[in-house]
Amino acid sequence: MLAGTVSCPDWVIAQEAEKRMKTIFQLADELGIAKDEIIPYGYYMAKVDYQKLYSRIKNNNNGKYIVVTAVTPTPFGEGKSTTTIGLTQGFGKRGKKVSCAIRQPSAGPLMNVKGSAAGGGLSQCIPRTEFSLGFTGDINAVMNAHNLAMVALTARMFHESNYSDEILCKKGLKRLDIDPKRVQMGWVIDFCAQALRKVIIGIGGKKDGIPMESRFDIATSSELMAILSLVKDLKDLRERIGKIVVAYSKSGNPITTEDLEVAGAMTAFMVSAINPNLIQTIEGQPVFVHAAPFANIAIGQSSIIADRIGLKLSEYHITESGFGADIGFEKFWNIKCRISGLKPDAAVIVVTLRALKYHGADRDAPKIIPGNPLPEEYVLKNFKWLEKGLENLFHHVKIVRKAGINPVVCVNKFQIDDIDELEFVKKTCKEVGIPAAVADHYEKGGEGALELVDIIIDVCRNKSQFKFLYDINLPHISKIELIAREIYGADSIEFSPLALEKLKNINSNTDFSDFSICMAKTHLSLSDNPELRGVPKGWQLFIRDILVFTGAKLIVPVVGQINLMPGTASDPNFRRIDIDLKSGKIIGI
Repeated sequence: MLAGTVSCPDWVIAQEAEKRMKTIFQLADELGIAKDEIIPYGYYMAKVDYQKLYSRIKNNNNGKYIVVTAVTPTPFGEGKSTTTIGLTQGFGKRGKKVSCAIRQPSAGPLMNVKGSAAGGGLSQCIPRTEFSLGFTGDINAVMNAHNLAMVALTARMFHESNYSDEILCKKGLKRLDIDPKRVQMGWVIDFCAQALRKVIIGIGGKKDGIPMESRFDIATSSELMAILSLVKDLKDLRERIGKIVVAYSKSGNPITTEDLEVAGAMTAFMVSAINPNLIQTIEGQPVFVHAAPFANIAIGQSSIIADRIGLKLSEYHITESGFGADIGFEKFWNIKCRISGLKPDAAVIVVTLRALKYHGADRDAPKIIPGNPLPEEYVLKNFKWLEKGLENLFHHVKIVRKAGINPVVCVNKFQIDDIDELEFVKKTCKEVGIPAAVADHYEKGGEGALELVDIIIDVCRNKSQFKFLYDINLPHISKIELIAREIYGADSIEFSPLALEKLKNINSNTDFSDFSICMAKTHLSLSDNPELRGVPKGWQLFIRDILVFTGAKLIVPVVGQINLMPGTASDPNFRRIDIDLKSGKIIGI
């Protein structure tokens, strides 16, 4: 249908494919979803009424469960979303009933350097523009609910400073005595805005609130987004939101959203967001979209709800986790699977020639800089760099195998790639017992993923021996040490005094004993230093801070210099996005 168009920009390919889209009712019907189980957003997008649908299909057998992860990526990314969609199309070509679950793109990377998470070439989800620009409003709902908690907190602090206990009591309020130096939350916005990492609020006059230091994080790093990824139903959502700790009192007591009497209103913003979204690939297979990216600073998973639906309706369901196996897959494995009870049958590890060369390059090799063209050195044939870079791939294979899951390597082919180098990677993997295929789904769509699909079907016949990395009731420091040593390859861990003090308080609170660890760490290295490529040796993991997400039940160690608010680069994508005034269509996404 679209052969020969891959030299076009992705958005042009998508607009051409959108002329032949299935209606959302046809798509849902083919998957086995009734008309009264979807909430249409126009002709080609919908939300799925999860409660209604799942109550009908919950006794169906589960299909095969496949997770897509990757090696440590270059700043460009290595094509996990493209591979997830290409695989879905490939299973469709093989006549299998298939679905996938991906994450909704954040406006931060969309308008910055990385772009949309819609896939690319002939392996995309559509409608691309609507998907990329706000979609059905889930991130906006998270943003509003999160910021409402901060509004409730700052308003309460203001009124407590102005009213006596007697007046507060007449208004039905008790004094919470919030400590402005121990406010845990900040504000969120769905852009990469380094200027908002640290702000001072309340600096007008007496009527403008309490002056204090605050911050903005990117919306997808909000605890509410982690909760959306992990909840099982509306009751679970409401309970978790009510447990979010916003601040502490001057005597050290936690102040929750329930204490601020804002949890119900926050949930009201999130009621629609709990339902996953449904769109399609350019070859007409169903794509569930739910939750959001940024596995380096958040959980970075498509939702449990989306996966549960996909598994009940499909023979094969493919889900995507963020960045490399050290970050996104580790959280999928030890957090998401623990809560969902679902066990994957296979894990696809995406690798590219440029990533292998990046990790195997000489020390004086040029850097790969977001927004700049790929340096020629990473395109030229270089088996020495490839062979050295394979150490990083094999490290990620070891991570997957620690989970007892069968790995499959996808060598994601770019048009500039050398055939001999691609075959070298595939052959080397097979020689050490790792199933591998070169996949050309970017250029050929589902047809280009057939070899990979066949390998996965074969691998799924062998039952995985799934096991968690850590027992949930281990001391938190032991869990952190296991991740640092067994997943990242660190020799030891160093905690800042602040992190140590917080960890001491956490360990003394039995309410936190069954919390999982959700590391915030650079995605550009196995270590805490984004400059260290390959498989670093002889290094120490530095934990700067510890956050506690009481609603999501996560302990979040903040590693190295990672920020919860990324910055916008000097040549961002928004410079190339515009409106075609003749057609009224958005171009450049």
